[in-house]
Amino acid sequence: MRAELLQHLREITEEEKALLQGQGSIQKGIYTSGKDFVIDNSKLLEQGHLIELRPHTRFAHFPKHRHNYVELVYMCCGSTTHIINDTEQLVLEEGDLLFLSQSATQEILPAGREDIAVNFIILPEFFDRSLSMIERDNVLRGFLVSTLSNGNPQIPYLHFQAKNILPIQNLMENMLWTLIDKKPGTNTINQITMGLILMNLSLFADTTLQSRAGNYEQDLIFRILKYIETHYKAGTLADISAELRLPPYYVSRLLKKYTGHTFKELLQQQKLQQAVYLLSQTTLSADGIMEAIGYNNSSFFYRIFREKYGCSPKEYRTAHPLMS
Repeated sequence: MRAELLQHLREITEEEKALLQGQGSIQKGIYTSGKDFVIDNSKLLEQGHLIELRPHTRFAHFPKHRHNYVELVYMCCGSTTHIINDTEQLVLEEGDLLFLSQSATQEILPAGREDIAVNFIILPEFFDRSLSMIERDNVLRGFLVSTLSNGNPQIPYLHFQAKNILPIQNLMENMLWTLIDKKPGTNTINQITMGLILMNLSLFADTTLQSRAGNYEQDLIFRILKYIETHYKAGTLADISAELRLPPYYVSRLLKKYTGHTFKELLQQQKLQQAVYLLSQTTLSADGIMEAIGYNNSSFFYRIFREKYGCSPKEYRTAHPLMS
């Protein structure tokens, strides 16, 4: 991170000055008007904004709370210790990203002067453009965005270790600059930047999502969805189960729990998403596309395509012509 940006984020805030002068604890009135400690986006977001940046408050224990928005914590330098849902202790190191859904509770142990973290306050609708900008959708990116947008209680948070992933670090720094600069009309820029961050996180999922205590099932889900994304043509439940050294029934149960879909449904979803990509981006015939995605029964392919998109492959291509 550039020295001037880090220096800006190191500045002691008014809230931190009060803590250093002996105030003693976090003042809940800054964050909520309610009895329960649910941090209210209306206290932190300017009217009409979908995203805001706030440096993490150092020098004090931040008590257990929830958010009525999606929070992204980005660790600029040093480390912070978070307790999620009362049971799981998570240490964020430099370059880490932590997405918290609205269903998660969070408690943060005191941070020192050089433990610089920033909190992105994000309304769920902010992610709408991030999803729509992804021309070639896939089950992994869709899972990421739906988890963040809907506050899926099965996945209360997503933790990525991205210190060594230069594209992600550059994108995070770009978004920090934009939010600090506060120039008007930057919502679209930030939404597109977030879309690129999500795309890179899905691309580097094998690297950024390490096997950690408490995250075992989350890591498995990402590996299964990554497998479906890259092996949609001939992938099988038996193959991914063997790769994970897990029984097929366990993999099936895991997918149903976290996505609401079976392996077969997710595989079909990925095949059809690849089909519409090829229809709009190539001149392959419908039969050629059917073969490319791993189907050999044309009646079945045309039926499920119409059920999904309400038209035939030919009609879809007419409505989405190839750009020259």
